[in-house]
Formats: sequence, structure tokens, C-alpha cells
Amino acid sequence: MISSAFRPRLMAAAVSLCFIAPATALAEDTAAQAGQALSTIVVTGSRFDADPALAPIGATVITAEEIRRSGASDVNAAIRKVGGVYGRQSLDGSPDFGLDLRGFGTNSSQNLVIVLDGVRLSENELSNAILSTIPINTVDHIEITRGGASVLYGDGATGGVINIVTKRPLANTRRGSMFVQGGQFHAGEVRVSGAQAWDNFAADATLGTQRTDNYRDNNDFKQTNFSGGAQWFANQFDRIGFRYEGARQDMRFAGSLKETEFNANPRQTKTPDDNGSLDSDRLTVFGAYRLYGHDIAADLSYRKKTVESAYFSSFGASNSSYESKQWQFSPRVRKLGAINGMVNELVAGVDFIKWERTTAGAFAGASYTAASANQKSKAVYVRDELRFDAAHEGRVSAGVRREIFDKDFADPLSFGTKSYNIVQGLNAWELQASYMPVADLTVFGKLGQSYRVPNADENALTPKTNKPLAPQQSHDAEVGVSYANAMQKVTARVFRHNLTNEIFYDPTLNYGVNTNLDPTRRQGVELDAEQKINAAWSVNAHYQHVQAKFREGVNNGKEMVLVPKNTLSARVSWTGQGQNADVGVQWSDKQRYGDDFTNQCKAEMPAFTTLDARYARKFGQWEWAVSGQNLTDKHYYSQAFSCTTGVNQGIYPSDGRQLKVSARYDF
Repeated sequence: MISSAFRPRLMAAAVSLCFIAPATALAEDTAAQAGQALSTIVVTGSRFDADPALAPIGATVITAEEIRRSGASDVNAAIRKVGGVYGRQSLDGSPDFGLDLRGFGTNSSQNLVIVLDGVRLSENELSNAILSTIPINTVDHIEITRGGASVLYGDGATGGVINIVTKRPLANTRRGSMFVQGGQFHAGEVRVSGAQAWDNFAADATLGTQRTDNYRDNNDFKQTNFSGGAQWFANQFDRIGFRYEGARQDMRFAGSLKETEFNANPRQTKTPDDNGSLDSDRLTVFGAYRLYGHDIAADLSYRKKTVESAYFSSFGASNSSYESKQWQFSPRVRKLGAINGMVNELVAGVDFIKWERTTAGAFAGASYTAASANQKSKAVYVRDELRFDAAHEGRVSAGVRREIFDKDFADPLSFGTKSYNIVQGLNAWELQASYMPVADLTVFGKLGQSYRVPNADENALTPKTNKPLAPQQSHDAEVGVSYANAMQKVTARVFRHNLTNEIFYDPTLNYGVNTNLDPTRRQGVELDAEQKINAAWSVNAHYQHVQAKFREGVNNGKEMVLVPKNTLSARVSWTGQGQNADVGVQWSDKQRYGDDFTNQCKAEMPAFTTLDARYARKFGQWEWAVSGQNLTDKHYYSQAFSCTTGVNQGIYPSDGRQLKVSARYDF
């Protein structure tokens, strides 16, 4: 879960609240001038390259080796299984589960930001970020930073940020692999990848295909994806390149069940004909350059997504399709310097995002153009960090952000909102500090304000037609302590988020609308622990306790829905001569059904525990492995939208036991 390197005092500094170490960056500059070969560098919390040992504040760092050892076949699974992030079963059969940092329920995907090498992947609609298109073998590591981060990442970063960092090229190296996997539910995957680097140029490509019937009837999922890119680099700072990722998905929708239906047969479906497809394309051009002591970087990305669906009922067939496009441009600059013997880092940048979507559909054979939505945003941010008292690794930082959103929407055939045009401006700020009073022990704390704006889907169905929802704002606070040495690392955090105008779907209001809730709160405790028992054995775990409640209004003191009070993820790993094994357990506490805002439902969604394991053995360049998910074949669900007394509970069953066998050849 946390980096397995067990770095002693260096890693204790890594969990401090200062996102990057200027002193290390200065050391990198010296190394580059000395002509050293290009080494591994990463995009960290400052949105600039830095030494990988210095992760963002209190971050959970998942390494490529941990991902491979766990048997996770996609990025989303790695974040859940190894990173300890709670996830909800996807509704479309894809592996893109809804990820939840700090208990934000069904809107969790809109309360965290996911970035790939610093480029935002989170959607401007009610859908999860598409991570299944990222080849798992291209990932170097994943940084999971919990807590408000709107200064650097803007809209929706109250719960935290998940930064996926791909492998960087080493000069004059080559790597390649072939991977084949098969298992129950007619699951299969084939993946071929290769990368080549010369003195100053590198290129890589990955082609993969996968399919599965999934656990339930009418829940097939098929995907073909390609990822490739090239870059020119001169040293650790100067580089320019591009990356493309494309995927074609076909899926069938099993739909929801009542509790009686779930108990009788959780694999059944009541929607045997519903289906859909998704085409996704991402192209990013990036560059970084050191000029007169300033680090200058920029990303220009374009994303296109086409979604089609078909639903069948007693009223007839309903078909819809939409196409969304997004452009993002993010130039930024960093200045490292010294002030009275202390190292200072100043980062400033702007973010420009343009998103648009057009929707068309047909009902009972009649075609129509349903809606169009557009959103533009522009933001400016600045963040300064001062590192003092090097013997005790003291750090203090402050940052501010201003972002303006311009949104419009039109749907002449809607039963709810038909049109709107609105401009909303929001501010974020943060103060952070950390200090090591004694060797190996770091204390840290932060205060800040983060925000989220309602997206086009949420504003299309509101309590008052043609009136968009108010932005959501959160005042964030966190204190923590971390102890790390060569054999163990333990980090504890206490956090609180006081939210105003939280954006949430309320099925009890006007037959179901998106609304601004009365003031709410998320507060709790998080524990990360890692113990290296000996050269072969290690244990790591992540625990979260969160109280999600209303703090004002008619439901004052009541618990929020679809938030497990406690979650735990733990793994035991063993590495021997040419072989390794990994066993993991995930436990989720009970939670309120999706419409139980008054906490009057006599039942709650049951708690559940799942178990997974993997064993792998190497024979030369071959690695053979066997793995199992939900080995106890637990019948459970993480999605349920109505109290058990309702007509339709809206239960989406999770997967049963699945065994897989895989082979990998490295060359």
C-alpha cells in the first residue's frame, strides 16, 4: 500500500505537508549539470518533476512491483486493493468502479480529482473517470493524497487527489512484454507492450484486448485499447513529447434488483436486452524546459468520448447517444531560490478547460436532438513553500486559487430544466506546515478551503427548473503524525471537512432531484501502516473511520447515506527465490441506503469482507501466476438506492468468486 522501500528519515519527510522538496530539486539540477543519465522522475504535488522519494503530504504510494504482485489487472483495481480506497461496483460492467476518498457516497467521483502524469482525467458529468484505458504495465506508481487540494487541482478536490504516474524512459534502454490471462466468467485478456529509448529520444506502445461475461447475466464487457507515445529529452528537466490513449468498449447492463431477488439469485437480471458502448480518445502534448533558473512546463490535452445506450421497457425502446469533448491547457512556472540560507519554492500557473457535449436520442422510433451543454473555466493559482531548519526538516507553505466557470445548457424537450446560462467564481486557499521534532517522527497539519461546481447532469434536474445549483464549498482541516524507519512506517491523520451546499441526489424530493443539502460534515481518522518483518515478508494496511452527518437543518445529526463508517484494507506479501505470494482482505462496514436521509429505515446495507490472493513463479523470462478474487464467494453489494421497504431497492450485486491463470513473458 505505502511504498515498499521503507525509506527512513527521507520517507518521514515525504509524508509531511509540503508537497515537494526544493533542496532535492536543486540537487537534481547539480546532477543534471554533471551529465548523469536520465533517472526516474515523477510529477508530484507541486505539478512539477521531482525525486520520487518525496511524495505528496501523507501520500499512499503504490509501486509498480506492488501492483504486479497483487495481481491487479487495471489501475482502478490497484487503487482499491493496494491503496485501500473504497470502491463501489460499476453499473455498466466495466472495471471503472466509483472511488471514494473520505466518505462522499454516490457523488464520490465528483469529490476527488484523478490525474494522469498531472493531466486531469475526472469528468465534467456524472460518470467515473475512465481508468481502464491506461495499460497497467505502463504505470510506475500511484500517489493517493487524501484531503482538500483545490489550490493546485481546482474543482472537486475536497476528498483528495489520485495521481497516476507512468514510467519515464532511461537513456539507451529497451523493454517489452507479452501477457495472457484467462479465468471464470469467460474472462480473458491479451496485452503486448514495448518501449525503446536512445540517447535523447524514446517511444513506447501497448495494445490490449479483454473481455468478460462478468458475474451477472447480461453484464458482458469487451474492450480493445491502444496506448502509445514518444518524447525527446535532454536531461532531467528539458523534454517534449506526446501520448495517445484510445479504447473501444461494448457492455451490457444487468440493472438493479429487489432484495428478495438478490437473496434468491444475485446473478439474475431483469433487463436482459439493455446495452451500450463507449469510445474514448485522449491526446496529450507536454513539455518542460529550464530557462534562466526557472522551470517552465505545460500540458495541452484533448479528450473525446462517444457513448451510446439502449434501454427496453414496457413503454418501448429508448436509445440515446452523446459526444463530449474537452480541451485543457495548463502552463506553469516554478522558481527555486534561497532566502537567508533557507530553500524557497514558488509555483504559479493557469488552467484553461473547455468542455462541450451534444446529446441525441430516440423513443418509440422517433428521433430527436435532446440537449447541448458547455462549460468553460479559467483559473490562476500561486503557491509558495519555505524549507527551514534542515536538521529537523521544517516546512511551511501557503497557496491560493481563483477559478471562474461559464456554463450554459439547452434541452427543449426536457421535463425539467430546459436552459440556463450562468457564471460562477470560486476561491481556494491552503496553509500547511510540518516538522520533525525527533529523528524519524514527523508532525504535520493543514487548513484550507476547497470547492466543487455542479456539473451539467446535476443542473439538468434540480428542485427549481432552469435554476442551477449553488457551488459546494468545504473548509478543510487535518493534523497528523508519521513515524518511519528502515523496517516500519506508520501514519495517522485526523481530518474534518465542513461542507456548505453539498451537491447530492435526493430521491425523496420531487420524485428525485439533484439538490444543495443542508450543511454537512465529514470527520474521522485514517491510519496507514507498513511493517517489514524480514527480507521475505511484509505487511501493510489502511484503515478509515469517517462520520458523515448533517450539521444543520431538519436532519441535523443524521448520518449521510451510502457511506460506510469504517473500511479496512490489509495485505500480506512474501517474496522467495523466483516466486512471490500476496494475500489481501477488504472489509467495509454497514451503511445507510440511498434514500434514508432521516435514518428511519429499520435496516442498513450489510457489512462485508472479501478475500483475494495471488501466487506467481518465474522460470527465466516467464512468469506464471494463479489468482483469486472474493475467494469466500461472499454475496454482497456496495450500491443500493432505496430502503428495503421500498418497491425497488435498486441493489447492484457485486462479483462472486473468480479464479484466473496468467502468463507473462518479458523481453
